[in-house]
Amino acid sequence: MLLQELFAAGPASRADLARSSGLTRVTVSDLVAELLAEGLVEELGTPTESRVGKPPTMVGLVADAKHVVAIDLSVDDQVAGAVLTLEGQVVLRDARPRDGRTGADAVALVREFAADLIARSSRPLLGVAVATPGVVTPDGVVLDAPNLGWHDLHLAEDLAAALDLPVYVANDANTAVMGEFVFGSRGEGGLLLLRLSTGLGAGLVINGALLHGQGGAAGEIGHVQVDPDGPLCGCGRPGCLETYLAVPRLRRELAAAGAGADAVLADAGARLGQALASVVATLNLGEVVLSGPADLVEPLARVAEQAVRDRVMPVSAQQFVVRTSSLGDDGVLAGATGVVLAGELGVS
Repeated sequence: MLLQELFAAGPASRADLARSSGLTRVTVSDLVAELLAEGLVEELGTPTESRVGKPPTMVGLVADAKHVVAIDLSVDDQVAGAVLTLEGQVVLRDARPRDGRTGADAVALVREFAADLIARSSRPLLGVAVATPGVVTPDGVVLDAPNLGWHDLHLAEDLAAALDLPVYVANDANTAVMGEFVFGSRGEGGLLLLRLSTGLGAGLVINGALLHGQGGAAGEIGHVQVDPDGPLCGCGRPGCLETYLAVPRLRRELAAAGAGADAVLADAGARLGQALASVVATLNLGEVVLSGPADLVEPLARVAEQAVRDRVMPVSAQQFVVRTSSLGDDGVLAGATGVVLAGELGVS
């Protein structure tokens, strides 16, 4: 509770923490002493403004007390990763080509890459988080990730045993929405983020809680069929939304279109808006966030916003916006930090 307060609201005195948490001052003092001993918080001196009586001593979170290793598997044919502080700031980053590796070979690459990042961290590690496309259970089992050739893979358990650290594995869109919620704009009421990468997925936070859905498959909007006569999707069905918006496919279409590239983006954005409209109307969302390559998500956001507005009631569209992520390319990495913070410290 105290770490959550310090993380969300910034430095506070012990008396302030007692008031906000409802704990007694003695309990707060004891807990702060433990956190000071662990190095997670530090005393910051007294505030500059004058008060009657003895000024309180402020305490604050030490962002660099521990590091988090984050790995992003959603980048096209690449394994990207970073070491980050507890506030989601990148300390160092690296990337390696995946070279089409799938199955056990892809697992070995992730394990070796994680071990290298761990060795390069200059602080104790709080944990490791891996963001992957596909359907992932809350306990880190990858039920289905076709692009990586993973099915019923206990990735979190396998990596934790190999790395001797807590390991969290989550869907890349869920990870990105956690990053946006924890380190970016929390959104009013609900936050829906769509991640454009090797596939297309969505993450949804409602009242501060990540929505997993039945079987952990919430957010699989990429496999909503938008054209029964469209191109064949990796899932085996034709015309899924992902066939129009997955980054590798979209870039191939843009390259082939030449001067007609704007029409390709307009068509993709319109299909995205078509799929989003019922979700926006049902949940009364005020905004949808797009995460992915800036040159793609910026024009898609404009088209998709208008497409949604054209399909919902005026009251639903009155202040509705589709925008790009405030965290840019680091949204997934920052979100992976948030996943570890939530799992290890209860902070979100």
